[in-house]
Amino acid sequence: MLYHFSEEPDIEIFKPRPPTSFPQYPPMVFAIDEASAVHYFFPRDCPRVIYWKAAWTTEEDRDLFFANTTVDKIIVVENGWLERIRSTKLYVYTFPAEKFQLFEEAKTAGYYTAAEEIVPLQVEPVGDLLERIASQHVELRFTPDLHPIRNSVIASTLDFSIIRFKHAAKANATIEHRREHYG
Repeated sequence: MLYHFSEEPDIEIFKPRPPTSFPQYPPMVFAIDEASAVHYFFPRDCPRVIYWKAAWTTEEDRDLFFANTTVDKIIVVENGWLERIRSTKLYVYTFPAEKFQLFEEAKTAGYYTAAEEIVPLQVEPVGDLLERIASQHVELRFTPDLHPIRNSVIASTLDFSIIRFKHAAKANATIEHRREHYG
């Protein structure tokens, strides 16, 4: 099965739309596989950096990014999104896998696409998002500024998915806040 997550509980038909992250491609319907579904247990616009060990990850990067943890995947979110994660009602739509193809441009992120309209097989509430995330074998971390971890992950040998980063707080906003309030 493949999935789509939405804050809308009543979508009857998913129509292909131009992909904003991949403007060179025609309109499509996106779905996510089960292994990557945890990437979407968040409000739609919540910026997040997700990284995991890949076959090509160096020992140095494994030691640096996964010291003191037993997980293979870490999700980092800004502190300011905690309350929205707690209060968002999210729905999972289940799609028939045979209508989709693996999206080669981002295949390690678990994306699948269809060029035709898709009628979901079912829709159900995800429930408590923090509880769902905690039920996966991942580590969820909060930070006041996503920019440093994003930059470090991009420069590493890790595999990663960076979602809705355009909604991240501006770099160094926390430092500026401290200067304004504490001199």
